[in-house]
Amino acid sequence: MGTHLERYAEPADEARAAMVRVIAAEGGLSDPAWRLAFEEVPRHLFVPYYYVNWAGTYERLWNEDPDPARRERWLRGAYYDGPLATRVRDGELISSSSQPSLMARMLEALEVRYGDDVLEIGAGTGYNAALLCHRLGDEHVTTIDVEPEITESARAHLAAAGYRPAVVTGDGARGCPGRAPFDRIIATCTLPSIPYDWLPQCRPEARILAPLSTGLIALRVRDDSRGRFAEGRFLRTSAYFVPLRGGGAPPEGRSGRLPRRAIENDLFRFLLTLTEGSLDPREALSLWERERRPRRDRFGITVSGRHQWAWLDDPGGPYIWPLGHQAAG
Repeated sequence: MGTHLERYAEPADEARAAMVRVIAAEGGLSDPAWRLAFEEVPRHLFVPYYYVNWAGTYERLWNEDPDPARRERWLRGAYYDGPLATRVRDGELISSSSQPSLMARMLEALEVRYGDDVLEIGAGTGYNAALLCHRLGDEHVTTIDVEPEITESARAHLAAAGYRPAVVTGDGARGCPGRAPFDRIIATCTLPSIPYDWLPQCRPEARILAPLSTGLIALRVRDDSRGRFAEGRFLRTSAYFVPLRGGGAPPEGRSGRLPRRAIENDLFRFLLTLTEGSLDPREALSLWERERRPRRDRFGITVSGRHQWAWLDDPGGPYIWPLGHQAAG
């Protein structure tokens, strides 16, 4: 392993520094602690191989390729500011390493404090968990995934980089009660709704950040006379992730007979997915046009008891609808 690390040390350092400069130039990594984490955690150790999609066919790049030019492509790609396909099964992507700039935005939006205990849903390559460990310490980080082969490789990647958080094989939709309570929960896979099992595993004022529809929802967990609930708004940014496995797949989108200008609009597709199962696509289009094509950050979600609903502008109305695919657990 030492020889392998030495072989790539200098070019990896240069590529990593360039990646950080790109993210910072786009407005990311304003928090010095997160910038230091991205500067020091070696992403290439977490993607010893990955797949590049060429016209529907996946090409594998890996760190031990006998061709030096292909090894160089692998290393450059490991520090490209884009997602990397890391596991493909029967032609279907089942795991990836997220775009670093999106990871940076999510980690900053998580608003961690030193001493916070964090649960990550979706272990992936282990890279995101390593960034959390760099910031908080290994003992404060738990990452979970339903696929044993994913947790096994994530654990190995983390150890190679010098990090040893709790890596758990299990259904992330049910959280990780054995490691609870948590101050923060971050998901790196798209959810159909917020799993109810997460809330009892949170401390009061915990923050949940998760991809839902094609956006990122940021929820604050609180207690009141009605009991435990969570509420918050979507961030403005778009987000596309591999769906959560084990907690039920999100429903298929239905465009109906809608105009092309709407179907091709990213903001409308977000609303269409968010209202699926609750609003007819034409009703969603009418709402979107009436409200002058609202951005994601005008929408929010409330989770209370065994119910959860999405809303526009105000959790109390007038535009409220139940999430079409209620969470199990």
